[in-house]
Amino acid sequence: MKPDIGIKDKNLKAVTDMLSAVLADAMVLYTKTRKFHWNVNGQSFMELHKLFEHQYNKLEEAIDEIAERINKLGAPTIGTMEECLKLTSLKEAPGKYPAQANMIKELLADHETVIKALRKHIDDCDEKFEDKGTADFLTNLIQEHETIAWTLRRYMQ
Repeated sequence: MKPDIGIKDKNLKAVTDMLSAVLADAMVLYTKTRKFHWNVNGQSFMELHKLFEHQYNKLEEAIDEIAERINKLGAPTIGTMEECLKLTSLKEAPGKYPAQANMIKELLADHETVIKALRKHIDDCDEKFEDKGTADFLTNLIQEHETIAWTLRRYMQ
């Protein structure tokens, strides 16, 4: 049954398509953060191991919330890595195991990419699609990415 929540069908479709891309980015970033958690080594091993674990746990929560938002708006949620890889704006690096500094740099760049995309999506939801609920949802999501990016940036100084 389609939701009757005051948003035009074409706007609901556009928003859920956009949210699917947001979900895909979150899934790829989650997987990459997990990979780095498993493979970090060196002097700051335990500190970064725990940091990456904290970050992938935050991403896991966000993934569930994004998927549920898509369902709330009446659309099915993607659920395979193949689907995610078609929609993501992030790049994977199979077979590559960077040093600590490069792990941090790569995750920071990915979070900043997501933040930039979310800023545009927030504006689109608010102005173009007349969906203040999703704009508000994405505003909360961007704040979490900004906190993670800030934390990673501190390691680069």
